[in-house]
Amino acid sequence: MQISRRPGCVRFLGNAVLLTALWSCLLGPGDPWAKDSDSDARKIREPVFAGSWYPDSPSELRRLVEGYLERVPAGDSSGRLLGLISPHAGYLFSGATAGYSYRLLRAEKPSTVILIAPSHHMRFSGVAAYPGSGFRTPLGILSVDRAMTDCLGKEAPKIQLRADAFEKEHSVEVQLPFLQVAAPDCRIVALVMGEQDLETCRWLADALVRCIEKRPAVLVASSDLSHFHPYDQARSLDKVVQERVAALDPEGLSRSLSRNLCEACGGGPMVTAMIAARAMGGNRAQVLHYANSGDVAGDLNRVVGYMAAAIWADSNVKAGPEPSPSNSPRVGVDLGLSSEDKAQLRKIARERIEAHCAGKKAPHLPSTSPKLAEPRGAFVTLNRHGQLRGCIGRIISDQPLAETVAEMAVAAATRDPRFPPVTSSELKEIEIEISALTPFRKVSSPEEIQVGTHGLYVRRNGSAGLLLPQVAVEHGWDRQTFLEQTCNKARLPRDAWKDPRTEIYVFSADVF
Repeated sequence: MQISRRPGCVRFLGNAVLLTALWSCLLGPGDPWAKDSDSDARKIREPVFAGSWYPDSPSELRRLVEGYLERVPAGDSSGRLLGLISPHAGYLFSGATAGYSYRLLRAEKPSTVILIAPSHHMRFSGVAAYPGSGFRTPLGILSVDRAMTDCLGKEAPKIQLRADAFEKEHSVEVQLPFLQVAAPDCRIVALVMGEQDLETCRWLADALVRCIEKRPAVLVASSDLSHFHPYDQARSLDKVVQERVAALDPEGLSRSLSRNLCEACGGGPMVTAMIAARAMGGNRAQVLHYANSGDVAGDLNRVVGYMAAAIWADSNVKAGPEPSPSNSPRVGVDLGLSSEDKAQLRKIARERIEAHCAGKKAPHLPSTSPKLAEPRGAFVTLNRHGQLRGCIGRIISDQPLAETVAEMAVAAATRDPRFPPVTSSELKEIEIEISALTPFRKVSSPEEIQVGTHGLYVRRNGSAGLLLPQVAVEHGWDRQTFLEQTCNKARLPRDAWKDPRTEIYVFSADVF
């Protein structure tokens, strides 16, 4: 027996939700559903990671997984279990955490489990479903629920039947022995997400809900959290994921991931499972366990985070209403811009982006009001289907506000390193948010910071990070958390704001 010393997935360069979106344009679609062959339908996927990421001896593997399950203390499992989140690293690192999720599944005894996992090794559009009849592990064959798989294919034609997406995918395989021990009579539907943007999560969740209404199943989202950060920084990043999951806030998690406030290679599977569970009556989520590889291996310099969580439909908890943008508190300040001024700035931003996408000369700026002629910094934020699509700004500018917005709009659409350039086909779906900035002011005490009014900029030894005032409000952060997250953005320790060498600046913005 060998146990892998790898603490997690392949190294994630940036955020999973964004990286897979970048990948999607590189390859064409897989084989259409209708062309599924008999040979594919009979295929058994053989284990690839047995003997490295987990034991290849059946007796040792069963004893190890049973041990993980038995060591989980008894907890509250009332309500109808709808979904689980479980890590997918080598068992030496994440097995104990995974046990917390699968202990609940053992009590549930589901007939079907739908496993949603990220793609680490292939780039493709949409979502892949395994077309074969089963998956083999040292514990035997785990059969595929073909009826449920076919249902998903009918409800969501963007799902592709393709075995190649599963050939080297550890995020699926390492879950299987836990399923075989915790729910030995269950069948599986295996899905790998080639794209993890919010739009993909929503249509996949919608298909899952419609099929589960016909054939009951439990969802399992496969994901590790942050990758290869120092111990304290990893815990701070992973805390954001835990808070969003505990709040059953998939949209908030998607925003946090896209803004690099946290990391999760399976962010899309988690968001999908939460959206689907909420639509099926889910109203309670709980983080069952958290750890990282530093807790096991002792190396605190480059750790990987792991979380187990569950979602229930609990009749004793009343689901609250969906948050309404109209009820959101105002952030920032009023700089005296009229509604006409703001409409003019949005028009300037959109026209500049449209001209750039069309390869046309930038239109001349129209005559503007005195307010738009004031020198002022600004950020332009682009969103598509509720997902960040680009955000770039200039914190200090000697140019008129109208010119700053025009330039930053094109920069947000074309030069944000986290995204490919915006294309003409996306323009109708792009929403534009503008933050016109006040001058920066250095603070002598954190007590001067007002959450909801101020944005933050921290700087030390050449490292700097900035968060706009609306970010703290969107995430419900207090002053200390806002400071910690801005330090994270600067790639500084979370408590760097306490260091006298760290410079802290506040500013505000008129956000529209």
